[in-house]
Amino acid sequence: MAVTMADIQHLRKMTGAGMMDCKNALNEADGDFDKAMEIIRKKGQAVAAKREDREASEGCVLATTDGEFAAVVALQCETDFVAKNEEFIALTRQILDAAIAHKPGTLDELLAVELPNGTVSQLITDKIGATGEKMQLGFYEYLTAPYVASYIHMGNKLATIVGFNKVVTNEQVARDIAMQVAAMNPIAVTPEGIPTEVKEKELEIAREKAREAGKPENLLDRIAEGALQKFYKESTLLQQEYVKDAKKSIEQFLKENDKELAVTGFKRVTLNV
Repeated sequence: MAVTMADIQHLRKMTGAGMMDCKNALNEADGDFDKAMEIIRKKGQAVAAKREDREASEGCVLATTDGEFAAVVALQCETDFVAKNEEFIALTRQILDAAIAHKPGTLDELLAVELPNGTVSQLITDKIGATGEKMQLGFYEYLTAPYVASYIHMGNKLATIVGFNKVVTNEQVARDIAMQVAAMNPIAVTPEGIPTEVKEKELEIAREKAREAGKPENLLDRIAEGALQKFYKESTLLQQEYVKDAKKSIEQFLKENDKELAVTGFKRVTLNV
């Protein structure tokens, strides 16, 4: 059967493939849309296999919230040119929307989510066929809390989500905390959240530096403990200096706005930043 421009445009909208790829697929499938989609999908799989050894270090990072649930996803590709393409950003948004709607527990579960035009994994494969670039869902993080906030840094390379123990009446306060996480990259909310092995490594580094500086052996532990406290101030969210006012810590900033307000957790995803 004859393939019309309307058919080609419809298939392009469904798959994101190029006009000629859609035309050729429809011709090969004798106008059968399901077969044409399978042809395009197989092309994407073939391209993906060829590009498997390439590095996908560019991409798009987006985050959002829905009630007490927040999610952040990063769809990665090879070039910044593709990362900035509106259709690529739209695909990332579609994946994020799927995460919000279905609330999967793992990245693999998100890839398996069924959408009208196929699974999330299949949509990514389709886009690989359309662009000829390696793509992968590099990150999926989420959290739940009585109140959640999100922040996307300009350029879509960095995004954060933060959970709070209660409803935050001043939305700007929650946004400022999400921006703090983006800017200062804390390891944990408090020192208790830092893994023991990380603490031990910092102590050992501090002891070695003091030893190389000629400090007495009996003072090394005390010096190392002081260095660890400095590390906490730099690396734990509540002890960090507030980026908008270095005279106060994040903990002080929170208490000034609501004495009962606390951060329950956060996630930070970044590409090339």
